[in-house]
Amino acid sequence: MTSAGDLSRTAAALMRGGRHEEAIKAYRALLASHPDTPSAWYNLGYLLRHARRFEDALAAYAEALGRGIDAPEEVHLNRAVILIDHLARPDDAQAELEAALALRPDYGPALLNLGNLHEDRGDREAARAAYTRALDVSPGGSTALVRLAGLVTGDERAAMIAQLQPAFAVSSGEERAALGFALGRLLDADGDYDAAFAAYRDANAASGAGGSSYDRSRHDAFVDRLIATFPVAAAPPPVGKPPVFICGMFRSGSTLVEQILGRHSRVTPGGELDIISALIWERLRPYPDAVASPSEDALLTIRDAYLAQARARHPGADLLTDKRPDNFLHIGLIKTLFPDAKIVHTVRDPRDTLLSLYFLHLDASQSYAQDLEDAAHWHRAYARLIAHWRGLYGADIHDVDYDALVADPRAELAPLLDFLGLEWEEGLLDFHTADNAVRTASVWQVREPLYRRSSGRWRNYAHLLPDLGL
Repeated sequence: MTSAGDLSRTAAALMRGGRHEEAIKAYRALLASHPDTPSAWYNLGYLLRHARRFEDALAAYAEALGRGIDAPEEVHLNRAVILIDHLARPDDAQAELEAALALRPDYGPALLNLGNLHEDRGDREAARAAYTRALDVSPGGSTALVRLAGLVTGDERAAMIAQLQPAFAVSSGEERAALGFALGRLLDADGDYDAAFAAYRDANAASGAGGSSYDRSRHDAFVDRLIATFPVAAAPPPVGKPPVFICGMFRSGSTLVEQILGRHSRVTPGGELDIISALIWERLRPYPDAVASPSEDALLTIRDAYLAQARARHPGADLLTDKRPDNFLHIGLIKTLFPDAKIVHTVRDPRDTLLSLYFLHLDASQSYAQDLEDAAHWHRAYARLIAHWRGLYGADIHDVDYDALVADPRAELAPLLDFLGLEWEEGLLDFHTADNAVRTASVWQVREPLYRRSSGRWRNYAHLLPDLGL
């Protein structure tokens, strides 16, 4: 009989080697004979989370907690992340974070995640309290300070600018990037545009200190392959009510559009679902080449996986929105999986879009935003791809212009509602009062009534911008 030690070593080796499905089987074999092994339950939870089997992951983590795992606050944190990021259960996530803090009141990651959850839900004061506690726990840490800077308004700005500037001056790397973006936002709000642009420029330089990973030629070749691949011959039959996919350039108004639609009695706002990109990674590599000659059965399997994950997050939704801006890259795949899908495409003055991208601390997958000329190149590739999708699916793609929306919302929304087969409802423009969690960079903007101050914002920086060829 294989010993527990041998089973554990085998499972751990498989996990380290990235052989996750085999590791899951190995840990299940270990736990079948030695169930009172909390660390194995923890590792199984980790693996199931990465396999996107989220309910199973929660159950495994619960077993680890019930069997007395060391550092249980970390397990509660992991459960909270699953609940908010993947299952849209913010109340349960908050309970997990509070359980972690009951065990360890100075647990910084739980405080930061609790503050972020309060931000998502529009509770500024609760977020401020959590971040302040995190800063007290780690006075030299920049993360809590940056988060607090994102909450200040009006008369609070001057004091926060004075607090950020010396920290920014002595920082480096990603810490300098985070502090610089926070400083730039406050200087912009104060109307000190030259100083704000300098802070953003330094922040982007620090963020890309290892060298920008954006390769213009490589991205052009990817767009070429997308254009060459779609449409494909196979397509599954239409299904009930497919989701409404809201996409476009990041910072083009997609969050605002979803929040407005989410006030409709028939619409459930799904937020930035990562399901399409995850399914591509799991089942369609190399992409898009792997979609060139699909079988209908393979497509049905992928479509069913999408629907199962979407329904797990939002059970009972009538009309669900999937607001993932960069799904514009995958409109061909979306229309292959869901031939009846409606695409809501958000557009905005590209100068405002690119400047807003440049002013945002994005992750490495969006490194084109660290350089305005790279961002302009990305925008040109996006425009080329959208033109291709229009040629294929034009009747099912509807543009919503951000600038027109904030100038005359009823006039811009009427054709959108008609496109989606929805009637006007008076509560639509009260989107800022919604209490749903909003997990995007626009979290505070969509907590305000419609405003026009972001339209034409680029003019404040016109004398500092390179020629972007737009």
